Amino acid sequence: MSQRISQILDQIAALENELHTVIEQQEVRLRYQIEGKCVTFERTIREAHLKVKMGVFHWFTTVRPQNFLTMPVIYGMIIPLVLFDLTITIYQALCFPIYRIARVSRANYIVMDHQHLAYLNIIEKVHCMYCSYAVGLLGYAQEITARTEQYFCPIKHARKVLNRHARYKHFLEYGEAENLHARVEEFRAALAREESDETVR
Repeated sequence: MSQRISQILDQIAALENELHTVIEQQEVRLRYQIEGKCVTFERTIREAHLKVKMGVFHWFTTVRPQNFLTMPVIYGMIIPLVLFDLTITIYQALCFPIYRIARVSRANYIVMDHQHLAYLNIIEKVHCMYCSYAVGLLGYAQEITARTEQYFCPIKHARKVLNRHARYKHFLEYGEAENLHARVEEFRAALAREESDETVR
């Protein structure tokens, strides 16, 4: 990896740390605390949230007709999502110990906390939780497949790839053939040294 690329990656890491700091400051500004899996707001904030909450009947009168038409399709996706969740979880449970790859924790990706927002009615909470599950599941699956890719084929593509996983930036350049197999073994050794997500939550 060139020195310039290494510098840019360091800058990205520094910006990510700065982002985490800003997010923590946001928590203080909005006056909520995370205690285990529970999110609690100060009483005055919760009361303000309850004032803007839309009742279920009123909510139904504001829904666009196309939303009702597509709802069975959207919620019908729960079946393939759950099957995908099950199969990829079984895959990592069976194969990662054999490859000596640290397990990916679902809890770090599938986060359910919108039900604690008092300004959402029950239907809005269900919608939010469904989206949180689907998006979190895809992030969880992406990290499992990213670790698999690092084990078997840590090589970048010739073309630009959108929404690359975090590990991709460290992979070998396309066409960089020198000492390929030895370097792949280095990537595998790095995976073996990682701690499981489940131990660092």
